[in-house]
Amino acid sequence: MPSRTGPVHVATTTRQYKGKVYNTHLLRRTYREEGKVKHETLGNLSHLPEHTVELIRRSLKGEVLVGAEDSFEIVRSLPHGHVAAVLGTVRRLGLPSVLSAKRARERDLVIAMIVARVLEPCSKLATSRGLIEETASSSLGSTLELGHVDEEELYGAMDWLLSRQGRIENALAEQHLSEGSLVLYDVSSAYLEGRHCPLGRLGYSRDGKKGKLQIEFGLLCNAEGCPVAVEVFEGNTADPKTLAPAVEKLRERFGFKRVVLVGDRGLITSARIREDLQRFEPSLVPHLAVEKRTRQPAPFDVGSQVVERAQMIGDQADPPTRPA
Repeated sequence: MPSRTGPVHVATTTRQYKGKVYNTHLLRRTYREEGKVKHETLGNLSHLPEHTVELIRRSLKGEVLVGAEDSFEIVRSLPHGHVAAVLGTVRRLGLPSVLSAKRARERDLVIAMIVARVLEPCSKLATSRGLIEETASSSLGSTLELGHVDEEELYGAMDWLLSRQGRIENALAEQHLSEGSLVLYDVSSAYLEGRHCPLGRLGYSRDGKKGKLQIEFGLLCNAEGCPVAVEVFEGNTADPKTLAPAVEKLRERFGFKRVVLVGDRGLITSARIREDLQRFEPSLVPHLAVEKRTRQPAPFDVGSQVVERAQMIGDQADPPTRPA
């Protein structure tokens, strides 16, 4: 009997029964016996998925099949998940439209700096290197389609942002503040490297960096802590001296006649109320009610109500009269 060592192939037959189509896949070997071509069935592949049967068919025809992981070499893979999370949040909050109604390269650069500050705070030089394709540390630059970026362009985008500060703060105040609402205010400082900042001064360093120039800044927030406006001061400005500009911004630029301003004990003082705030209007602060506590409150400790509270604008209640 001749040796059956002929080639193996997949034979498929199709039949219909009661309106249904049935495919049968058989693994067969072809051989010759007494001059006749015959087929030997080696197995039934019909129980296998169609794509598996197709792979067997192509392999038996001599095609070399290679897995996807073996076909490609991963040269570089940029982290993207954290970028998608932060950038998605920025867009969901509507921040790009607050910065500029129309898309502009400066707006994209500012958004990139905001996201980079959240993900990996660093210098403008390091930020620019993390955005360009050759030295990118994440997918942020490619997602925003920034192309080539250098630190000078980032500084230029910051100048563009500064020129729009008033418009941006007005938009934020319209969204997050209202007449009679609670406004949180506090002051902090940041030290500087270098000697050329026009606002840099030696002062009380909250960073513990003695001998370093610093700037001070006051931040206005709504009751939930959402930043609305910021003002930068010389580094040796006493905290209470920053209060009048904050109240002026609320009254003159935002147009509020009545708000409740919350700050810490050393910020909203009777002297500042008397010397700085009544200049806006003689009847601006006719009465100051201060709620005293047995412990020093932390700034903006609104949740536990351990704060110094002062009704700053438009409180027209007359002070109590003494009995005759």
